[in-house]
Amino acid sequence: MRIQMITAALVATLVGYGSTIALVLAAAAAVGADAAQTASWVAAVSVAKGLGSAFLSTWTRIPVVLAWSTPGAALIAGTTGIDIHEAVGAFVVTGLLIALTGAVPPLTRAVSRIPGAIAAAMLAGVLLPFCLEVARGAANAPALVLPVVAVFFAVRILDPLFAVLAALGAGIAVTLLAPQTGFAPPAFDAFPFVFIVPAFDLATAIGLGLPLYIVTMASQNLPGFAVLRGAGYDPPVARALGVTGAGSVLAGLFGAHTFNMAAITAAICLAPEVEPDPAKRWHVGPVYGAIWIAVGLMGSLIVPAITAMPGAVIAAIAGLALITPTLGALASAFAEPPTRFAAAVTLATAASGMSAFGIGAAFWGLMAGLAVLALDQLASAR
Repeated sequence: MRIQMITAALVATLVGYGSTIALVLAAAAAVGADAAQTASWVAAVSVAKGLGSAFLSTWTRIPVVLAWSTPGAALIAGTTGIDIHEAVGAFVVTGLLIALTGAVPPLTRAVSRIPGAIAAAMLAGVLLPFCLEVARGAANAPALVLPVVAVFFAVRILDPLFAVLAALGAGIAVTLLAPQTGFAPPAFDAFPFVFIVPAFDLATAIGLGLPLYIVTMASQNLPGFAVLRGAGYDPPVARALGVTGAGSVLAGLFGAHTFNMAAITAAICLAPEVEPDPAKRWHVGPVYGAIWIAVGLMGSLIVPAITAMPGAVIAAIAGLALITPTLGALASAFAEPPTRFAAAVTLATAASGMSAFGIGAAFWGLMAGLAVLALDQLASAR
C-alpha cells in the first residue's frame, strides 16, 4: 500500500473532524444531550461513516468516502424546543427517507428538481447565524475569541485547508491557559455508545427531519456524487444511499445525526497522487474508514477537551468553519436573476429562527421560497 494513501486518508480525517466537530457539539447541546449522549453521538457517527466508507469501497471497488452532514449539524444546532429523544426520532426519519430514496429512483429525481437556488438559500439561512457569532464573540469575549480568529486567518494565508483545524488547536490552548475553566484530564471509555430511545413527533419530523433530509441530499450527497464523476467513476447512487440511509438509522439510535457522501474530504482522497491507478484507488476507502473508527472510539478523550472550551470559543470555531460553505451557498442562491427574489425570501425566513406550529425556520424558508418562485413563474408566464 502506498504511503500517500495513508497520509491522504489521515489528512482527510483530521480536516473533516477538526473543521466541524465544534458544530456537532453545538448541535448536541442544542437538543439537550448530556455528556454521555454527546460522546455517544460523536462516536456513533464517526464509527458509522468509517464502516460505511470501508464497506462501500470494498463492495463497489470505487473509492467511496463518507462524511457527517455539516449543514445538518448546523440545522440541528439552530433548533429550539426539541429534546434529544425527539431529535433521535427525526434522525431515524431522515435515515429512512435517504434509504427510501436509494430504493425508489423517482425520489432522487424529485429531490434534484428542487431549484438549486432555493435549496442553497435555505442552507445559507441555516449557516449564516453561526457566522455572525464570530463577530459577537470577538466583541463580548475578546481575550478568548480574538486569538482563535487570529490563528485562523494566519494559517489560512498558508493553507486554507488547515485553518479551522489550527483554530481548534488554538481554542484548546486558550482553554488550558484559562484557569477558570477548571479542565480535568478525561478518562478513556472503550465503549462510549449510549442507546437513546427515539420519540417520534410529527412537528419535529416535518420541522427537523425533512429539512435535514433535503440539505443532506442537496448539499452533501449530490455534490459527493459529482466529485466521484469528476474523478472518472460512475457513482453507486442506489447502494450509497441505501447504506448511508440504513446506517444513519442505526447510528441515530445512539444519538448520531446523518452521514452521507463527502465532497471536500473525498477530493483529498481521490487525487491521482494518492494512487495513480484509478482501478486500485478504492483501497483508500478502507484506510480512511479505519482511521475514522479509531478516532470515533477515542472520542472519550477528545470530546471532553473540546466541550471544556468556553461557549464563545466553540461558537467562534463553528462560525469560522462555516464561512466558506455559507459563501458557496450564497453564491449559488443568487447566481441566477430569475430566482434571486425567491432565494432572498428563503434566506430571510430560514435565518430568522422563527417557529410556527412547532416547525422550525428551515422548513418555512423552503416553503416560502417555493411559493414565491411559483408566483414569479406564473407572473412571467402571463
